[in-house]
Amino acid sequence: MGGDHGPHVLLSAAEKSLKQLPKLHLTICGHLSEYAHFKNGLDAKTLSRVDFVDCDEVVTMSDKPTTALRKKKQSSMRKVIDLVQSGDAQACVSSGNTGALMAMAFYVLKTLPGISRPALISWLPKGQGKKVLLLDLGASVNCDAEGLFQYAVMGSVLAEQCSHIHSPKVALLNVGEEDIKGNTLVKHADQLLRDCPSVNYIGYVEGDQIFSGDADVVVTDGFTGNIALKSSEGIAKLVISEIKQATTETLFARILSKLALPLLKKLYQRMNPDQYNGASLIGLRGIVVKSHGNASAEACYYAIKQAYEEAENAVPDKIKTKIESVLMEH
Repeated sequence: MGGDHGPHVLLSAAEKSLKQLPKLHLTICGHLSEYAHFKNGLDAKTLSRVDFVDCDEVVTMSDKPTTALRKKKQSSMRKVIDLVQSGDAQACVSSGNTGALMAMAFYVLKTLPGISRPALISWLPKGQGKKVLLLDLGASVNCDAEGLFQYAVMGSVLAEQCSHIHSPKVALLNVGEEDIKGNTLVKHADQLLRDCPSVNYIGYVEGDQIFSGDADVVVTDGFTGNIALKSSEGIAKLVISEIKQATTETLFARILSKLALPLLKKLYQRMNPDQYNGASLIGLRGIVVKSHGNASAEACYYAIKQAYEEAENAVPDKIKTKIESVLMEH
């Protein structure tokens, strides 16, 4: 029910997800009155893979997290998290109020043993058609060195399980690559990671190396990570907009663009932020994926796909096992 464009966006994404992921079963929570058109668009076989739960309340984008947590226990957002907690769902996706979603998920699902705070994590594009995981994206604005260390372990597990990268390369975001650079927080986290053989730690990376460096996972605090994410999304949209404008300015440009169309389409697919929508709230005893509030139906599809893949690979269980082994080492 949340998001900037209303439930029809997520319903369109749900329809595509059911077609693309034949083993997927969905439970859709919200006002029953919103579902009629969606139901009519599905054949009987596909509709059998969908359950509907009527919810009286809605968490709005303006609701404070504490208000949503205390007073909106019958909301669609709370219901999807409750379904994960009870085991009736293996993962949940929401494009509603981020603060409320994180507060509810943290309260209902709790963190895994050995994890102090959950982290928001998402894929970003980098050179040669590859991807990189960046965390934290804003779940915890303030973070200590132990928190950064935990993020590194969780990010490593997610990269290994969902992208099948053997021994993912993990780096800390810093203002320089040299050992003398950085504040006390980063230097302490750097030492913790150097002392942990379970994580393939490669040292510091700078901001530009998020998209061009060797790292498969880049770790930072939520304040810095959120700024880095929003900046990268803005740059991607700017590049796409400038390419579109440049290819229509003159007749010669339009002719060249027709010849270069296959190349431009390939570039667009790599840069399009839609396919990187879906930030996972990892470190909890269940899978929660946050879709952008202003995401398109195509972008929401990728958020659902991300949740599906994490469930298929039992990511929380793998993080729990990894954390337990790391704690034993220390």
